[in-house]
Amino acid sequence: MADILEEIVAHKRIEIEQRKRFIQPRQMISLTEQKMQADDGLVPGGSMRKALMESSTGIIAEFKRKSPSKGWIKEEGKASIIPLAYQENGASALSILTDIDYFGGYDEFIQEARHVGVHIPILYKNFVIEEYQLLQARYCGASAVLLIAACLTKEECKRLLDMAHQLGMEVLLEMHNDRDFEYAELEPDMYGINNRNLGTFVTDVENSFRLAEQLPKDVCRVSESGISHPEVVKRLREEGGFRGFLMGEQFMKQADPGQGLADFLKQLEINDAFRRKY
Repeated sequence: MADILEEIVAHKRIEIEQRKRFIQPRQMISLTEQKMQADDGLVPGGSMRKALMESSTGIIAEFKRKSPSKGWIKEEGKASIIPLAYQENGASALSILTDIDYFGGYDEFIQEARHVGVHIPILYKNFVIEEYQLLQARYCGASAVLLIAACLTKEECKRLLDMAHQLGMEVLLEMHNDRDFEYAELEPDMYGINNRNLGTFVTDVENSFRLAEQLPKDVCRVSESGISHPEVVKRLREEGGFRGFLMGEQFMKQADPGQGLADFLKQLEINDAFRRKY
């Protein structure tokens, strides 16, 4: 870990301890068990991996109001409006930031999205470093959780991955460089390559192409960050074998994020049709 990431993780440890004083771990376990019973043992949204593998586009539209590098992107953005708009305009799955201080997110955003009718898979996107956070993710209605290799030892990652599965959720394991790839043998449900350096927050989509060759062939590959053009999605899918494309800022910076997604998918469809014709 380095730079911004170290700062975020150190702050996250303090945040978790504060949360535990508000809702003790034993109480969080009880609340989560009650939620799982109410869901009849089925995780809300179903399998994110299946949704991506069966989708012709694979867009994971992200609800992200703020970032450490850009500040506020859409401070007025509402979780009761934008995630549903993403679903209605063709998203294969959603990612919702739940980190408070650095990304302006809350667990309640996932609950709000579910309450207004979002039924597709939702990724709980946070800096998960403790089991307590997995309970939070399952309780608020997430289908999958993000685990970041750079934040965890391999043993910690394995423990969290196993617990996520016990709670019925899938795992998107995020890797960024060659060092992180030793974590790939843990066999997560989805293998993510982050094009953003979490130390400097600089993005480079070519990172996905460079590292894709190290991934097993028949897995669900997800490219994260820095994707802003349909041609890039096309290249990632055809040349890199990616099936998921996590995009947030590209849509959130627009006046109507849902329409931004619709326009992007339309352009992707037009480009595909043009290639088939010529």
